[in-house]
Order: sequence, then C-alpha cells, then structure tokens
Amino acid sequence: MDLSQTTATALLAALSARRLLAADLMRETLDRIAAVNPPLNAIVALRDEEALMAEARALDAGPVTGPLHGLPIAVKDLVNVAGVVSSQGSPLYRDHVPEQDDLIAARMRAAGAILIGKTNTPEFGLGSHTFNPVYGATRNPYDRSKTCGGSSGGAAVALATGMVALADGSDMMGSLRNPAAWNNVYGFRPSWGRVPPEPVGDVFLHQLSTLGPMARTPEDLGVLLDVISGPNPRHPATPHNQPVSPVQAADLSGMRIGWLGDWGGAFPFEDGILDLCQDALSVFVQQGAQVEAVAPPFDAERIFESWSTLRSWSVAASLAPQSEQRAQLKDTAQWELDQGQALTAMQVHQASVVRSDWFRRAAALFEGFDALILPSTQVWPFELELPYPTEIAGKSMDTYHRWMQVMIPVSLIGLPCLSVPVGFGAGGLPMGMQVFGPRGADASVLSIGAAYHDATGWPQNRPA
Repeated sequence: MDLSQTTATALLAALSARRLLAADLMRETLDRIAAVNPPLNAIVALRDEEALMAEARALDAGPVTGPLHGLPIAVKDLVNVAGVVSSQGSPLYRDHVPEQDDLIAARMRAAGAILIGKTNTPEFGLGSHTFNPVYGATRNPYDRSKTCGGSSGGAAVALATGMVALADGSDMMGSLRNPAAWNNVYGFRPSWGRVPPEPVGDVFLHQLSTLGPMARTPEDLGVLLDVISGPNPRHPATPHNQPVSPVQAADLSGMRIGWLGDWGGAFPFEDGILDLCQDALSVFVQQGAQVEAVAPPFDAERIFESWSTLRSWSVAASLAPQSEQRAQLKDTAQWELDQGQALTAMQVHQASVVRSDWFRRAAALFEGFDALILPSTQVWPFELELPYPTEIAGKSMDTYHRWMQVMIPVSLIGLPCLSVPVGFGAGGLPMGMQVFGPRGADASVLSIGAAYHDATGWPQNRPA
C-alpha cells in the first residue's frame, strides 16, 4: 500500500480494523513531509515529532475514537488549533498560540484525527495566491516556479503530493476551488450554512465564506464533510444536515447539465482553458447525460458589483480589530478596509437585493438542469513572484480579485460546488471546472462528481 496516494477512505477502514496502526501511518506521514515539503512549503507549524508519535501510539492502545480515527490532518492556518501557532499568515499573529480549538478543529479532533500542524495560506486568506510574510510562498508541485493558488493553497499541495489524505479549507471567493484546480485534486464548497463558522462576532449578516473539505476523491470529501457539518446552537444559519457519506456515483443517464462557458464573453480566459473543460464535458455525455450550452442567465457585471460590495463589507468587518495596525497589513487588506468602511447601509442593502435577484434566477434555472458547469479559474498558474494577474487575454483587471470572477456566480449565493480536475494543459499544468447545483444539493453534486471521478481518476494521474 502506497500510503502517500491511498485514499482516506481506505486508510480509515484499515485503521479502524487495526490492519494499519496509527503510529505506522504517522511515521510514514512524517517521513513523507520531510522528503517532500521543504521545497514546496505547504505544511507549516509542524508539531514536535515525539509528541505526534506518542499521540498516535495512544490511539493504537485505546478504542476506535471516531470516523477519522488515527488520520493525520494539517489544518488551514486561518483556523485556531490549541497549542499550535495559528498565525493567519500575518506578522500580527506570528507567535499566537491559542488555548483552545476553533469549532472545525475541535470536530476533527473529536472524530479521532491527529492534528499535526498547519497548511499555508495568504495573509488573512486574502487573494488566490498562497504567500505571506510569516512563512513565505507555497509552490505548485507541477511547476515550482508557479503559484499553487489559494487561499487553501497549502492544503491542496499537501494533498497532491501525498503528505496528507484529507484537508480542510475555506472558501469566500474560490479558495477551495481555485487551488484544487491548480493541483489536480477535488475541492468542495458546501451550501452556505451547512458547515457552521466560528460563532464569534456577528453571526447573522455575512453570508459569503464557508469552510469545506478537500481530497483526492469525492468519496473522501464526503467523509470529512460529515465530520465538520451539523448544527451549532450558537449559530443561527446551520441546518440539520443529512449525512452525505458514503458518497456513491450517480447514474447520469438522462441528467441535464448546463455549460455556462465564458458567460457569453463576459469572462476572459487564457488560451486552452475553455477547450480543456469542454473536452471534460464529454465524460458526462459518455455516461448518458445531456450537456447543453446555456446563455448568460444574469448580468455578470451586476453580480460582480454586488459581490465586491458585500465582500469588502465583510472583510472590513473582520479586519476591524486590526485597523489601528493597518500599516502592518498587506496592501490588499488595506484596500478592503478602505472600501468596506466607505460603504453606506443602503449600498449594502442594494447589493443584497441584486444577490437576491440572482438567487431567484438561479433557482428557476435549476428547474431545468440537474447541475451547471463553469471553469474553476480564468488563468493558468502564474509566476510565483506575481501578486495577482493584472490582465487576461489583453483585458485589464480593475481589482486584485477580478481575475477570479468566474467563481462569483456560485460564491455570491452560497451554492454547493465541486471543483473537479479536467487534466493538464500544454505546459503540463493542471486545470479544473466547477460542478454546482441548487442550495442544499450537496449530496447530489458529490455523487455527480463521484461518477466523473470513476471515469477519469485525474488525481491518480500525472501529465506525460
């Protein structure tokens, strides 16, 4: 068994049956990290080896503790983990060691996972390029001169290189989906509210960001999603979710799938991306689905303007405690603070009206389609030294996140969305596309993804 590429589902079955010891898996994991991580910089704040081995041996000596029993997991560095430096990629928190876990970390720990350290992220998770002044940049394993994406970039690289079998991430604009696409793995953005956020500060107004799982198969995604999902009485928006596991491949016969492409020309793309995604659509056709091109269902600029307003409002609110130290924040964080603090209540209200209009239009669209598809990103992984793309195919980008506009139709209205790998471009770099459904259709989207995975198995493949 090659533990570095074995599915989490297979590892967990072996651990629970005692065919595999947690100590043996931990030893393999630490050896893999030592061999692979240094040039990539995906895992940071790794805990002491002796402490990790002792924790694994203690699990072997006791009863099976839960669905993640004995599985090593590195937690995204936007999440507080007790006893582990939790920096958020910011110099302001370079030495911050929390005394207790955030909710998602506590749920993974209670399920039997061994939390080994952190995965790297941009400062405060801003931007889809993983670099920060605390740990530096995380490199793409398919080309170390390129970005791995973000903000869950460290998690995606750790998965792609077999350092971990499961990873958590978070997604406001595309942070689970973009790095999944650029590292040949799966990233799942759940329906907003399915995975409760940390119940601190305002818990009613900001319905954008969500936590979610990343993995090398949709079946593995389901395992972690069930662990981190579920109601939290301290948060008003979390529903009582039905489990999605075990995720099984859907019968795609007769399903209607809509291809939104470049949204009628509204989204510019670098060469080769749309072609690769369109080739991947044939997988659904071969399994009996009907794939149809869909005309732009809503004005793309109205969606972007609504998103920009609500995002800046939300980010500025989250950064308010650091506003007196703004000089120590990166330029994009300062920009978000300025944008958000300048907004009026009525501007926020109008942005939410547009969001509501788009939600109603999308709901009507899903009356005729089982799923919709968009590419996962508009550009190929770019040079590590570039903070963000400023133009695509000759079209200038007017903000630091405009280049990720293709993510916003999903993010703005909190739909469940799976980024699936679609193969490799001419330069050997990975790409992905988004498969999404109506709010609450998490299990259905994952089962469609499982059927696609059974036919492709991209994370288990490499470019020629």
